[in-house]
Amino acid sequence: MPKVTVYSTKNCPYCRMAKAFLEKHGVPYTSIDVGEDAVQAQKMIDLSGQRGVPVTVIDNEVIVGFDAQRLNELFGNEEPGDIVDVLIIGAGPAGLTAAVYCARKSLRAKLISENIGGQALESWAIENYMGYRMITGDELMKKFEEQVRSQNISLGLDQASDISVAEGIFTVHTVSGAEYRAYSIIFCAGMKPKKLGVEGEEKYLGRGLSVCSTCDGPLYRNKEVAVVGGGNSALSTAIEMSKITKRVHLIVRSTIRADDIYIKLLKEQNNIELHPNSVITTIQGDKFLTGISILNKETGMETHLALDGVFAEIGWVPNTEFVRGFIDLNDAGEIIVDVNCHTNVPGIFAAGDVTNVKGKQIIIASGEGAKAALEAQEYLMRQ
Repeated sequence: MPKVTVYSTKNCPYCRMAKAFLEKHGVPYTSIDVGEDAVQAQKMIDLSGQRGVPVTVIDNEVIVGFDAQRLNELFGNEEPGDIVDVLIIGAGPAGLTAAVYCARKSLRAKLISENIGGQALESWAIENYMGYRMITGDELMKKFEEQVRSQNISLGLDQASDISVAEGIFTVHTVSGAEYRAYSIIFCAGMKPKKLGVEGEEKYLGRGLSVCSTCDGPLYRNKEVAVVGGGNSALSTAIEMSKITKRVHLIVRSTIRADDIYIKLLKEQNNIELHPNSVITTIQGDKFLTGISILNKETGMETHLALDGVFAEIGWVPNTEFVRGFIDLNDAGEIIVDVNCHTNVPGIFAAGDVTNVKGKQIIIASGEGAKAALEAQEYLMRQ
């Protein structure tokens, strides 16, 4: 058995996925919290060239992020099983709720996802989910996951890459080479972060530029960072990062478009500097990011900021690339569904933020996931 070490932070969902994968396959490992141990954090950075987690070291091989494909290659792919009643793609609030409802209806369900929790994992504080006055996204999704794991539901950590249908049976292939077959599908793949679209973005992703503050935030303790965006996610990230960093620069393209509660909390912080009507023009650095240039669109003045890290919180785009041409999408790339979560393809249902349903909220996604499961059951009963 190889020697395996996982460098992680306490609230990183992708770190938890990497550990869950290893545990599922019976692979012993050593876990190191680099959010608490600065010496080990520097060792991780030296080994991987990354300032982001997770980093998994298997003997002399370094794996950055939760790379399901490579882990499957090393520790064995899942063999194709029997045809299931429902294949659920995505394990955010919609997919996890759909899974529980499928189990309660005695449907044979399989759930595949590259992570468990989806976008909700990156919420520092949720104050509008019924039953909780305040809970972090990670804590809430852990409760969802616990309920799913208590049911007779098979859960695979993988990413769907291709879909086809023949004689009423859907076949889905994944990036790891696995194949799944089902009589119906519930698509709940959620969304992924938008790119900044600036020079240096790809070079410094994971080397000072991050799209997951809950994962990488602890690595920037007592440093100077920027948060890009003006919505709830951006303000929430800026507020939380202000508690552990020296200074936070909040860069807003136009004006803040967040709920009053976040604006009030923002004003209470004394180490957040607001840059309204500003955009990043370039990202600078050597091996790691060392600063950015921002342009004030009103004055035309360009300013250089010396920084240790940048967190992009500028919005999301739907994860629908691999179903484009197979399911009808709108101009935004969202799956078009009717009021009962039906797509244009019989037997395929969709729920959550990946659809054209206007409200992008955890509680709405959960409700849509329940609806999709009930509709899938009714569809199967008619076949």
